[in-house]
Amino acid sequence: MTSSLRAGRSDQRLREESRDTTLWMRTLAEQAFSRAAGAPLVGGNSIRLLKDGRENYPAWLEAIHLAQRTIHVEIYIMHDDDVGQQFADALIAKAQAGVRVRLLYDWLGGLGKTSQRFWHRLSAGGVEVRCFNPPRVDSPLGWLSRDHRKSICVDHRIAFVTGLCIGRMWAGEPETGIQPWRDTGIEVRGPAVGDIVRAFNQTWAEAGPALPADELPQGDAIPLAGEVMLRVVASIPNLAGLYRLDQLIAAVARQTLWLTDAYFVGTNNYVQALRAAALDGVDVRLLVPGSSDIPMLIALSRAGYRALLEAGVRVFEWNGSMLHAKTAVADGRWARVGSTNLNIASWVGNWELDVAVEDEPFAHAMQDMYLDDLTHATEMVLSARQRILPTRIRRPRHRGDRARSGSTNRVAAGAISVSNTIGAAITNRRILGPAEAKITLLAGVVLMVLAVVALIWPLVLMIPFALLAMWLAIALLLKAYRLHHTAPSPSDP
Repeated sequence: MTSSLRAGRSDQRLREESRDTTLWMRTLAEQAFSRAAGAPLVGGNSIRLLKDGRENYPAWLEAIHLAQRTIHVEIYIMHDDDVGQQFADALIAKAQAGVRVRLLYDWLGGLGKTSQRFWHRLSAGGVEVRCFNPPRVDSPLGWLSRDHRKSICVDHRIAFVTGLCIGRMWAGEPETGIQPWRDTGIEVRGPAVGDIVRAFNQTWAEAGPALPADELPQGDAIPLAGEVMLRVVASIPNLAGLYRLDQLIAAVARQTLWLTDAYFVGTNNYVQALRAAALDGVDVRLLVPGSSDIPMLIALSRAGYRALLEAGVRVFEWNGSMLHAKTAVADGRWARVGSTNLNIASWVGNWELDVAVEDEPFAHAMQDMYLDDLTHATEMVLSARQRILPTRIRRPRHRGDRARSGSTNRVAAGAISVSNTIGAAITNRRILGPAEAKITLLAGVVLMVLAVVALIWPLVLMIPFALLAMWLAIALLLKAYRLHHTAPSPSDP
């Protein structure tokens, strides 16, 4: 009897210690996530998963129509087409009804896609329009940093964070057989809306005066709307908050890590994190476009498949129209939706906005959506001769599918991938595969042409270099002058 009692107490103590250990580990994980992302965990929210333009656009327009005080729109690209005009009409109508409407768009994102007449119409209709980071004489390379965020906030009551821009390609053209781009967004209600408004103010202030203090949500002014815990990860250039978080999720995932990305060009560190997870038994999957608005990027992405496939990462290519979503779901507990692509341009170079959700029902909904997406995708495998092959014949593209401009930061990501491949070929620091043969061949041809031009017509290369050096020198001198004249004098208190 005494032995049984002791055994029972011992089992109870072990269970308590296990429970305490689990609680301690979760606390450590929450602390690590907060520090890595630079974003606290916010509770008391509700969240709704929105798929493609057919679910996102109606939800956005309904929120805009119900607005009473403020509408804040931050969008990388707003196309000057019928869909863009529909949103412009809705925003102008609310502005003329007395709602404070603000819209921030990216200069490079809108280049060649939206006319000045479109923006002038919005401004004339009462919408406060700002352009993010247009080229400046005193910042020759500043234009490389883009506002790639996509969000809509209405009345501090409801907010949307998404991978979608505004344009016909996200709505599709059913009458001509053109399918909509595949993309994902979310609707958020509750205290986290305040973080999304503050993220908007962050970039709004980069293009002009900040929002008035009385228009920023204060403390717990936004009422609870549910029980969902989430983080609003507002990335800014060079801090790489989401990059650290993505690395951490790859390190702590225990069962599954399913990723969707529009312009995947993983860094060596991130690829190694995915490989390590797969080699440790985690079910790691990557869904990427099978056709892209920049065809060369497909070759760059495929060049990185081999290292993933060899470690057991499953790679799938989308069979339909352009896949533009940027999502992740891990272990049926954690999920991410937003604007950040898995490439260095998004992680380090841009202003990005994502929401990381710690909620099992939402994560399960993301898993279900992912599994449904895989039924429209082709898995890539290594053959016996170590060639990357699809597991079945790819279904034909939908009629009318064609390359269209999307996120221009993919060009920077592609350039970085090319430089990594060329560097590896020259230094022999890693083994290259057949998929990278085209890149190395193209690089060799380009360098040979440049060498011939430099020998025969040296001024053709020297004049552009001299002009660029002069521009950079002027920019640095202007910067030094401004810093000198804005510095406080020794007599200042």
